[in-house]
Amino acid sequence: MTKKDLILKVSDKTDLKQITVKLVVQKVLDCIIEALVRGEKIELRNFGIFKVKQRKNRTGRNPRTNQVIPIPPKKVVIFKSGLEMKQKIK
Repeated sequence: MTKKDLILKVSDKTDLKQITVKLVVQKVLDCIIEALVRGEKIELRNFGIFKVKQRKNRTGRNPRTNQVIPIPPKKVVIFKSGLEMKQKIK
């Protein structure tokens, strides 16, 4: 499902115009991104948790040349699904 599919589905179920739903969806996503940039945790009850995790530096290996390559530390976004989502997916 794409963002456009989500917008169409919400628009159909709520009888709101697609442009209105598009603005709301985009603002929600923007707020989530801004909070993650600030290092905050986003907790959506029964859906899941988004948070930023710092990965340590490590060494990797080029599979073609077998050369050791240093991999620098970086931040990644992780998502942990909520209990209700886990139960519905099972």
